[in-house]
Amino acid sequence: MKPSQLRAVERLLTRRYPGQGGYTLEQARELAALSAGIGRQIGLLIDRKGRPSMVIVGEQKGIYIPELARSRMGAGRLRGLRLLHTHLSEEPLSEEDLTDMLFLRLDSVAALTVDRMAAPRTLFSAHLLPPAASREPYRLLPPADWDKVDTDFTAQAAALEDELAREGESLAAPGKAGREQAVLVCVSDAPREDMEASLDELAALADTAGLAVADRVVQRVARVNPKFILGKGKLAEIEILALRSGAGTLLFDNELAPGQIRNLAEVTQLKVLDRTQLILDIFAQNARTRSGKLQVEMAQLKYLQPRLVKQDRAMSRLMGGIGGRGPGETKLEIDRRRIRERIARIKNELSGLRTRRAAARAGRSGAGLPVVSLVGYTNAGKSTLLNTLTGSDVLAENRLFATLDPTTRRLRFPSEREVILTDTVGFIRELPKELMEAFRATLEELESADLLVQVADASHREVLHQIRAVEDILHDLGLDTIPRILVMNKWDRMEEAAGRELLSRFPGAIPVSALSREGLNPLVTEILRRAPFGGGVVARDVEGDGIWCDPPDAMQ
Repeated sequence: MKPSQLRAVERLLTRRYPGQGGYTLEQARELAALSAGIGRQIGLLIDRKGRPSMVIVGEQKGIYIPELARSRMGAGRLRGLRLLHTHLSEEPLSEEDLTDMLFLRLDSVAALTVDRMAAPRTLFSAHLLPPAASREPYRLLPPADWDKVDTDFTAQAAALEDELAREGESLAAPGKAGREQAVLVCVSDAPREDMEASLDELAALADTAGLAVADRVVQRVARVNPKFILGKGKLAEIEILALRSGAGTLLFDNELAPGQIRNLAEVTQLKVLDRTQLILDIFAQNARTRSGKLQVEMAQLKYLQPRLVKQDRAMSRLMGGIGGRGPGETKLEIDRRRIRERIARIKNELSGLRTRRAAARAGRSGAGLPVVSLVGYTNAGKSTLLNTLTGSDVLAENRLFATLDPTTRRLRFPSEREVILTDTVGFIRELPKELMEAFRATLEELESADLLVQVADASHREVLHQIRAVEDILHDLGLDTIPRILVMNKWDRMEEAAGRELLSRFPGAIPVSALSREGLNPLVTEILRRAPFGGGVVARDVEGDGIWCDPPDAMQ
């Protein structure tokens, strides 16, 4: 641009644009003449007091709006800015114009067309709509002559914001106040029923992490979009759902590539998380011991390491140039190096942890006591079963991953026989590889087990998939050769017909209720039958002591 044109563009920032009509006639003429003179679209982001917060000079066919601050974003709130820009031909609002309005939550978008004489001609405008009001997430207003616009854009935005806020309040789930809202998204070629079940589990994970589920979206696709994982049309729908409910987070059931997370965050202006990030966050919240915190930290660092990327791959620590001096180490490379060094230190500390645990296991082995380990899907009731059998008070909550660190208790039977009973971290389908590697020190507790008690939640509608997932993980860990007892917990919640069908699939399974103690006698009998008892002495390194007493009522 010429210096005079640049000064003219800067003067636009000093104007005040009225909400009624959107502009004065003189302002419209000025904008049209300037846009025609430089041969580019010009855009103004105008706040509700009529002050331009930004002037954008685009290309001949479009403008690019840079990233905006999120100062006003919240439940049912719009950006507080409207876009007024020029079109250098008699063209209505483009798809890009409407997409910008949706993703940026603009109060409205308006295009003032400019004719060949550099004069304003027609105003095309649109504003958002609540999703329940129309199948389209926006309304296109009728085209108006540039000098006969009667829309009050400020009042229109305030009214829309009030309506969105009312809808958001009516949609808010009870007991979720003050919690961060998230829209759950699943994109897959799997059957819809499987996708819904997967989202149910994601919703439980979100609740454990402290997120409130505002809405959920399922999209079946033959091929996942490599850039955004789903199409921009669907993204626009999700953006409206987030606006309606005040959600600030998109939570994907898929594992997202670093580029996909970055692209989605840039387009939607929302926080973007995937399933792996969520599970890592839950583990970080629940880690209590030094070993648990170390293992979680290592998993987080391994997840973060490949995501510390920038578009410029020329940054390196190479020495070169005049006098052998290179540009030095970049901030990105310093971060990467520190992560590598921290991972190495954690590995050393975890190695010491493994050594100490191996010594403890050797001590228990020397005592001649059988080791029985509880394994199973997360929230299947392993800790509750441990507490019921041993009379302990290990943390047992109705949420995923309440237990991260292995807990060991001694269980005495009236026949003067004893076993070591251990509770371990719960499994989950598609357990992130970073967690599998980091928690190997914890999972190694299972390697010394003489008997595994696989606990399943019989009442869960995905119990078959959960049992399969646990079996697959045990196979991956090389633990599928250890003798195993399958326990169907929470049997008191089962309908009789469903229970018969489940036992027909797993004829050797033992139905129990860890809470009510029903059915535990057959389980104890099976443990006594299959545990390899020896003539050892009492183990002294095991915390806690439980004496088994028969429950008054056995399950029929």
